[in-house]
Amino acid sequence: MTHRIAHKFKELFRSDPVLVRSPGRINIIGEHTDYNDGFVMPAAVDKAIYFAVKPNNNGLYRFHSFDYNEDYRTDKERIDPCEVPWANYLLGVVAQFAKDGKEIPGFDCVFGGDIPVGAGMSSSAAIETGIAYALNTVFDLGYDKLTMVKYAQKAEHEYAGVRCGIMDQFAVLFGKNHQAIKLDCRTLSYDYAPIKSDDYLFVLVNTGVKHSLASSEYNNRRKECHTGVQILQQYYPEVEALRDATEDMLREHQLEFPPVIFDRCQYVIQENMRVLFAVEALGKGNFETLGELMYKTHAGLRDLYEVSCDELDVLVEIARGVNGVLGARMMGGGFGGCTINLIARNKREEFKKSMLRKYKTPEGKPPDIVEVEVTSGTSLIE
Repeated sequence: MTHRIAHKFKELFRSDPVLVRSPGRINIIGEHTDYNDGFVMPAAVDKAIYFAVKPNNNGLYRFHSFDYNEDYRTDKERIDPCEVPWANYLLGVVAQFAKDGKEIPGFDCVFGGDIPVGAGMSSSAAIETGIAYALNTVFDLGYDKLTMVKYAQKAEHEYAGVRCGIMDQFAVLFGKNHQAIKLDCRTLSYDYAPIKSDDYLFVLVNTGVKHSLASSEYNNRRKECHTGVQILQQYYPEVEALRDATEDMLREHQLEFPPVIFDRCQYVIQENMRVLFAVEALGKGNFETLGELMYKTHAGLRDLYEVSCDELDVLVEIARGVNGVLGARMMGGGFGGCTINLIARNKREEFKKSMLRKYKTPEGKPPDIVEVEVTSGTSLIE
């Protein structure tokens, strides 16, 4: 893919560019905890967006999307949101740098990659952090990784119109080979947990269902969690978010919680603990425990947080019945998207055959199945 992107750049702009790789990400465990100031465990993976970038002398930003075979250009004095969705991810980052007082001269950019569409691997974050890293390198802007993460997140908020948390951009830029990231979403402190294994790998299976309810229900879940915090604060002023609460606190005042609010809070508190248990398990190389935690996460998302759907539940149950599967769960906001499965490498073909035989998308098609390896974050290609 690197050679194809570089070749297209030379074809369009007749020069040799700087090349950058920016990966997609998975979230191994820790779902819907980020906006509760909790813990998550993402990892960068070997599917990526590739960039070819070089300054020009004509005062224009000239972009070419390799995947869509589309062009967009604008004068460097005009970096407002536009009608071309993919261009906004790029323009949004340039706009953040400009707000910070950086002069970004004209440049040319070709980008494209192999992150599967609709698999929940955050191609948008890969684009944002990739162009941020490339411009930081080409124009020697002096930004550190965390600053680029924050600007990439703001770009998505302001130019793509998605009020995302910081996990995706953080995972993409801070990823390491064979390492998962334990990220504290309140403080942005982080540790790495070893996840290299010759025996196991992660496989994503796409339901083929769009996240039609995800946006509205996402906002509802945030409100429900906030309501739970308000109830607890009457007795525990130190509880600023559900990350600060315990199940003992919750049970002590259970009668004061509407049942739905109690369930939402219970899930988040338990999920934060599962992330910490997962870090401990990986430290011991215990993939069996990690798999069990993934199954428990799915049960909580299905029964307590209520963001799963029939198709996701079916995929998890199919996986549970396949020899060599250690764990499976829905990944992402919910109501569609994909499952993440931890499976023995020597059972990968058996797993795929079971999925293809037993599941069809709502359109009657076989599901997309993607193997991923945990790899490094956004970086320069020498």
